Amino acid sequence: MSEALINWFMVTLGGKVGKEFILFLISMVPILELRGGLLAAGPTFLNVELAKAVPICVIGNLVPIPFILLLITKIFDWMKGTKRLKPMVEKLEKKAMSKSDKIEKYEFWGLVLFVGIPLPGTGAWTGSLIAALLGIRFRKAFPAVVVGVCLAAFIMSVISYGIIGGIFG
Repeated sequence: MSEALINWFMVTLGGKVGKEFILFLISMVPILELRGGLLAAGPTFLNVELAKAVPICVIGNLVPIPFILLLITKIFDWMKGTKRLKPMVEKLEKKAMSKSDKIEKYEFWGLVLFVGIPLPGTGAWTGSLIAALLGIRFRKAFPAVVVGVCLAAFIMSVISYGIIGGIFG
């Protein structure tokens, strides 16, 4: 699914905007986030040099995070007031909270690892949603997400440019 979304961005926007802007957008999108951005940046797709790709992807991944941390519970409360959106919000909350045990237990470091270790269903969007639902204060949650995104950038750089780039580059 991630590869299909990355391809969609490249086909739809390729030639219309620069590679760097495509990376920035991919890194902002839930599911893809920084991980998808760095995969797209690597030698097998857009071939953007690592030193340029990492800051673009980190910034792109971090742009939505303050909004999620500060506003998502208010938005969810409003959405729960509507018949049509309430089931979707409850499903999202249930799914996010099913992954919250380590974050709840270890807070800062739990959030860092949840965001930073590139596994399916983890990342800055989900980590920020869980932090907001758990009531973790912004001044603790945001730095943890930033550190987690930087950890993910390191891991994904090794995977995208080292391992995958070495095999397919």
